[in-house]
Amino acid sequence: RADQMEALERILHDRLTDPELGRLLDRLEPWAASADPDSDDARLVALIRRDQNKAVRVPTELAAELSGAAARAHQAWQAARHALDFERFRPSLEHILELTHRYVACFDGTGEFAHPYDVLLDDYEPGLTAVEVGEIFDRLTQELVPLVAAAAAASGELGPAAPMIPGRYPEPAQRALLDEVLGAVGFEREHWRLDPTIHPFARSLAHTDVRITTRWEPDDLAMAFYSCLHEFGHGLYEAQMDPRHYRTTLAEAAGLGVHESQSRLWENLVGRSRPFCEWVLPLMRTHLGGMFESLDGQELYRMVNRVQPSLIRIEADETTYNLHVALRFELELALLEGRLEVKDLPDAWADKTQRLLGLETPDLLHGVLQDIHWGQGMLGYFPTYTLGNLMAAQLWGALRADRPELEADIAAGRFGPLREWLREHVHLHGRKLPSRELLRRATGEQLSAEPWLAYLEGKLLDAGLLAGPVRRT
Repeated sequence: RADQMEALERILHDRLTDPELGRLLDRLEPWAASADPDSDDARLVALIRRDQNKAVRVPTELAAELSGAAARAHQAWQAARHALDFERFRPSLEHILELTHRYVACFDGTGEFAHPYDVLLDDYEPGLTAVEVGEIFDRLTQELVPLVAAAAAASGELGPAAPMIPGRYPEPAQRALLDEVLGAVGFEREHWRLDPTIHPFARSLAHTDVRITTRWEPDDLAMAFYSCLHEFGHGLYEAQMDPRHYRTTLAEAAGLGVHESQSRLWENLVGRSRPFCEWVLPLMRTHLGGMFESLDGQELYRMVNRVQPSLIRIEADETTYNLHVALRFELELALLEGRLEVKDLPDAWADKTQRLLGLETPDLLHGVLQDIHWGQGMLGYFPTYTLGNLMAAQLWGALRADRPELEADIAAGRFGPLREWLREHVHLHGRKLPSRELLRRATGEQLSAEPWLAYLEGKLLDAGLLAGPVRRT
């Protein structure tokens, strides 16, 4: 598979950096400059030029080697997880880091990037910088540490290993529940599929071929329930892009921050909302029985928003989640700046987990080996999760203003209007609009942490998980 990935990367990279493409763009750009700047063709010319300008600085052999190394590292990561042995993964991660340094060095002297980490961020969220990410996390951690402490106290002593939704639910019952839930929110069986995996993800080969995955845990219903909603959000973004853009570079995400805004919106702003809890509770009673028979919507709403610092990012509650991302950002920055060696990652991970979450890391599965990203060469990806959270809150505010009946729709299981709003304001544009421009057009706002912080505290107060306001601003 690594050989196949390298071969494909060589073909793609050679085509993108072909001098003839550059000459074609030279001839097109004067025409594009006189065209409507919002037209598909003008945007397409600008995007291809941007992609080529970045690609031509990277030798084809290095691009191919990075692709092959990621495929091999993925296998090493799986073996390390199975054996609980970081040493089985360390050489692969060291190789990826060495290749990443070579990749970043391709942009030395260009004046485009102020920090090496900016080169990596730009691959996932164009224009995002390490300084901006650092400022966002400084702001969030300043507010979240006291908010987490107050909400965790109100949630009770659950412990970091306690499941968000208690009880044991066989896989067939979970599958039946999620089949009905996903069908209601918009999973199209003719064009979508759902499969099991170790680490949930979504992939789309076309807008008519969407594949999402989950992990079935009998003792942790929230894992499959919320990962399915999360990956559905990714899949819906891909499925609702403009069919006219298919097979062009416009039929891609504006950025991974926007992509994550869609997954986090469905997982949290929809899936953990009071009206959604009221709608889904009868389905839980039908398929799962047990405690759901005596639970009411408010109790479920409070349960799924409880705050309990935990060790696994993808299992984290909405309140503590960004602290997990801050941890990874700090480690990636230290690796790239040479302040941290790969061999010291497990200890550094444990230290930051203690500092940010107040928890001891018992083993590698709950620590440095939990995420798939570094095993796929994806340094610089993690901050897009937090960017997605912030964007999701801003989009949600605009959506509620445009559709005052939104909560009534969700409580009644009517998700079509929500999907249509997202299609019109986010999905349809694909990569045609840069992330910040898309956000501004949809919400009238610049990117900010404040709407998300206000939304979060408001939800915790509404769920009875705070005695009173905690935020200092």
